[in-house]
Amino acid sequence: MSSMKMPFLLSFLLATVKTQKFQQRLVSLYSTRPPNQAPQQLHEICKVVSRTIGGLDDLQVSLNRFKLPLTSSLITQVIDFCKHEAPARRLLRFFLWSCKNSNISLQDKDYNYAICAFAEMKDYTAINILISNLWKEGRVMETQTFSVLAEALVKLGREDDALGLFKNLDKFKCAQDSVTVTAIVNALCARGHAKRAAGVVYHHKDKISGVELCIYKSLIHGWSIQENVKEARKVIKEMKLAEVMPDLFCYNTFLRGLCDRNLKRNPSGLVPEALNVMMEMRSYKISPTSISFNILLSCLGRTRRVTESCQVLHLMKKSGCALDWVTYYLVTRVLYLTGRFGKGNKMVDEMIKERLIPDRQFYYDLIGILCGVERVNFALELFERMKRSLLGGYGPVYDVLIPKLCRGGDFEKGKELWDEARATGVTLKCLRDVLDPSITKVFKPTRKVSEVYHDHTTPKTEAQHKKPGRDVNKRKRSKKNSAAT
Repeated sequence: MSSMKMPFLLSFLLATVKTQKFQQRLVSLYSTRPPNQAPQQLHEICKVVSRTIGGLDDLQVSLNRFKLPLTSSLITQVIDFCKHEAPARRLLRFFLWSCKNSNISLQDKDYNYAICAFAEMKDYTAINILISNLWKEGRVMETQTFSVLAEALVKLGREDDALGLFKNLDKFKCAQDSVTVTAIVNALCARGHAKRAAGVVYHHKDKISGVELCIYKSLIHGWSIQENVKEARKVIKEMKLAEVMPDLFCYNTFLRGLCDRNLKRNPSGLVPEALNVMMEMRSYKISPTSISFNILLSCLGRTRRVTESCQVLHLMKKSGCALDWVTYYLVTRVLYLTGRFGKGNKMVDEMIKERLIPDRQFYYDLIGILCGVERVNFALELFERMKRSLLGGYGPVYDVLIPKLCRGGDFEKGKELWDEARATGVTLKCLRDVLDPSITKVFKPTRKVSEVYHDHTTPKTEAQHKKPGRDVNKRKRSKKNSAAT
């Protein structure tokens, strides 16, 4: 019997904790608002809507007890306060109850605000209900609301619904103009639906005047997501014919799609084809930046092409392109991953000499790589460089290095780092038990020492190394001797 009560008790406790957190959020909101902007009625309604105990009918009964007249601003405030706390179904029931309340007449902007709120909550059912009510009541959909809806529906995998809404915008008294066309094209291309977006552009060419560059950028992005270089190239050619010159963003986006395709299909063509694109950029007086080269370096690093990465870095310096810390990170990363630790350290020293200040993630990732390839000594050296740069945020590094050292048997160095972290006020997530040799299991990788064969085949046995003709001749001689006897 007690075991049957436990799930209910657990859900009740979780609901109580959630309600307490919501009340604390309301108190913090009220503390920053004048008393007349946060009335007691708002507090009570938010408590009822955000409560997770009870059904939707119970919610409506509780709402019917409020006798004070509702206002448009009060409803929008409730939606604003509850959209991150209350279940979507309860918030939807509250809004529908507000629409049927005879004491208030909601405006079109209130409906649009509610639709945008449920789009942010990614609740397709609520969105569909409110759009249907908007159409039945003959209300106006704002262009901004359609932009939010198009993006939300495509993210939910409802691109057909987004296109259907766009085709029927006249029913919502919303025009199919440059703003709405741009919104649906951007939403589709952001998820790689470039073909469908191209169809929208084809049928509404007369409505994209003044926003051609934005439309073309979206199409190039959509085709690049699909790694369809051929179609992306067609868009660039179409831009030139329309006398809309592609900018740096267009070429970088195209370059990303090209490199991603070559990474999977033609790794040897990464550098030559990317350099051809950069040459084309210069012919239109568009200088490739560090972002352009970093796109190429990222793909080269993923295929462990060290020589080409160093050549691209040298080319950047030779062409006068300003290097950033991401460039040094990408080159250093591939050097560490391929066992070239000395060259990797030189890259880090060169970056520091150039007075480039990297993000903390630069050190986090590289130290993690060094620990992963069992080069903790180099990781400690890199950590010292990080501390000299005074970046801060050393906690995650201590949490990686201390257990790594102790599991490798170096408890003395691990204890030294632990004391250092505590002395500097760094909060550690790893437990002190890791410093105890009786608790922490020391892991020392053992590798079987064997002869290295260049063809990577299994070692041959002594019998396999003998010439095959010996055994055959031996058998023949034994047969002759037996026949003679």
